[in-house]
Amino acid sequence: MSSIKLPRAVTDLVDSFEKLPGVGPKSAQRLVFYLLHNPERELESFAENLLKLKKNTVLCEQCHNVSETNPCPICADESRDDSMLCIVEQPLDVLALERSDAYKGRYHVLHGSIAPLNNIGPEQLYLHDIVKRLEGVAEIVLATNPTMEGEATALYITEYLTQASVPTTEIVMTRIGHGLPIGADIEYADGMTLSRALEGRRKV
Repeated sequence: MSSIKLPRAVTDLVDSFEKLPGVGPKSAQRLVFYLLHNPERELESFAENLLKLKKNTVLCEQCHNVSETNPCPICADESRDDSMLCIVEQPLDVLALERSDAYKGRYHVLHGSIAPLNNIGPEQLYLHDIVKRLEGVAEIVLATNPTMEGEATALYITEYLTQASVPTTEIVMTRIGHGLPIGADIEYADGMTLSRALEGRRKV
């Protein structure tokens, strides 16, 4: 049996990369050896950016989006529509919706979805403080992902707000439409996508 071992600095970094979602042992090793061949100044810059990730970002106290300021630019923007509150799973969802330029209301970021198999319940999400943000809200847009976890989260929020002792009777609850992307062929779509496309149909 060979007694050759990787340097401790290498194995420690491999272990760190393996903790990232979607990174297995082989991918972690490739990343480490890629970095090992980079100039030292680039590694120093990489390390500095990692440190800045925590030092130079905050979670907005109002919507829980990741930002450089508190409140975030969206919550601080007085031109936004206060009557609409869009609930999303992750900060990247806010970015995607903002790129669409189709929504001008407020956001609430959950930072995940209810996933019992991963031991993620409502208490692990920024979910129950939604009730604090309902003043003046006329519509809540449930924009969680069209997955089992996303659907379960949307259902939980609907039931929670219905049962909560807040004036939600005048608030319209809507679910973001999920259907066929532009340019897609119907024959290649799965049953769930086609079902969502039919449910989200509108008048023409």
